[in-house]
Amino acid sequence: MNARQARRARATDDLIDHVALEELAVAHGGRLLEPVAIVIAAYKEADTIESVVKAMPSEIEGLATSVVVVVDGEDDGTSGIVRNAGQVAVIAPVNRGQGAALRLGYRVAREYGARFIVTADADGQSDPDDLAAALRPVVAGEADFVNGSRRLGETYGTDTVRNAGVLCYAVLVSLLTRTRVTDTANPIRAFRSALTGNLTLEEPQYQASELLIAAIMSGCRFAEIPVTMRERAAGSSKKGGNLLYGLRYGRVVLRTWHRERARRRNLCSGGARP
Repeated sequence: MNARQARRARATDDLIDHVALEELAVAHGGRLLEPVAIVIAAYKEADTIESVVKAMPSEIEGLATSVVVVVDGEDDGTSGIVRNAGQVAVIAPVNRGQGAALRLGYRVAREYGARFIVTADADGQSDPDDLAAALRPVVAGEADFVNGSRRLGETYGTDTVRNAGVLCYAVLVSLLTRTRVTDTANPIRAFRSALTGNLTLEEPQYQASELLIAAIMSGCRFAEIPVTMRERAAGSSKKGGNLLYGLRYGRVVLRTWHRERARRRNLCSGGARP
């Protein structure tokens, strides 16, 4: 992508975000979120989203929560299901990818007053009971960025190629960042909402590794906690076949590492740079 194409892409992203935020302002009435925003990206998850939203805790570590579901291209009624359940739906009119959806969700969390963010999947693979364990070290001031790990906990995924990929990329990211990481693509993460406004997040799809690497290489105190990865409640993955997914994911890992290595910044006052 050349510079002109990059500018056009950013302008398009800004326009989509603007439309989503304007619709949210009308629908939500400008009300502030609770201290903890549980941010979920959803694309064609109408079959699972109601059960996922209703399973989310109303309180974590003594702090009330708001569930923020970013609907990445609304065409199946997901947003109505979320709002009927009493939670926040942010509607991106165009499907861009999980990374762009989460980035928008982080912005909503910041601008609507949430102090902390925890993330989960829309497909039912995340165990809501793990969210408290992820957020606890952040609230206690012991960590800046907490990542869930199926390898430290349990996984019910039976795709041996995908499971092998989790191991391979964990080894690669550990070597690149000089920080022990056991699961680079886990849906459960926790951090202060302000952090996401300071990190560079550009990837439209495979943003889990970008966020992880950017946080570690910006000096954030990093921790992992064991979590359970369940099988999808319904439907199938939207990320494509294993080979294509693995190649694209690896490209994001290397691109992010190269970018952050060149910057050498320290955004988390409590962290020491690897």
